Amino acid sequence: MTEPTILDRIVAQRRLDVAEAKARASMGELQGLLAGAPEPIDFVERLRRDRPIAVIAEVKRASPSKGDIAPGMDAAEQAMRYATGGAAGISVLTEPTWFKGTLADMAAVREAVEALGPARPAVLRKDFLIDEYQVVEARVHGADSVLLIVASLDDATLGHLLGLARELGMEPLVEVNNAEEMARALASGAEVIGVNNRDLRTFTVDAGTTGRLASMVGEGVLLAALSGISTRDDVASYEAVGAAAVLVGESLMVAADPAAKIRELRGAGVIA
Repeated sequence: MTEPTILDRIVAQRRLDVAEAKARASMGELQGLLAGAPEPIDFVERLRRDRPIAVIAEVKRASPSKGDIAPGMDAAEQAMRYATGGAAGISVLTEPTWFKGTLADMAAVREAVEALGPARPAVLRKDFLIDEYQVVEARVHGADSVLLIVASLDDATLGHLLGLARELGMEPLVEVNNAEEMARALASGAEVIGVNNRDLRTFTVDAGTTGRLASMVGEGVLLAALSGISTRDDVASYEAVGAAAVLVGESLMVAADPAAKIRELRGAGVIA
């Protein structure tokens, strides 16, 4: 029998987590909370507003590859540092076992940035979504977008979750790591595709992944580069192949001044 990959283990645990969540509150009860959820903004428009490159800054406590990064972090305070630096989006890890994130983190982030008005960064739920329950959870807790990972979904589920997210006003970020996944994402009608330079099966990073897949993306699809991004040169290399956004996690989480780091990545300033 083939040894389960890291992604396999995470998804298996998330299935158990979703079952427990449904036992605490049914889908009907969860849907009843939608009326009180804060209104989403247009994720695609918000990213495009920051041409030539938008930074999606990540709130992340830990990861399978690095272990603890900032377990005691205040998610709302970190989000405001990102917003001050000019982040177009804030990605919030809500997976609890390996990334030590929570939906409460995302709700706190949304509440914090709400004071910035319609120009605020968009809030992305970054997690391993495999069930429509999680999409509704995201909207109830203030998300403007959700991550859909092609490697963890069959085509039918990908299409269903993408459609549900749109019904709730959230254009998803659809993540791929190879040509076959890119073809599936394009076939699904995804409007925002993120190429993860990290293979979630092994958690190894290949910085050239985005460049190899970028030519498959046509006009009308917003391309984002994900993972392994820490310098202005990294960002410029992805801009050169057509990326309109980058998602940056660890290098911002460990930066002494996250706002200045975002300005550096966008080419708007240099850290001394």
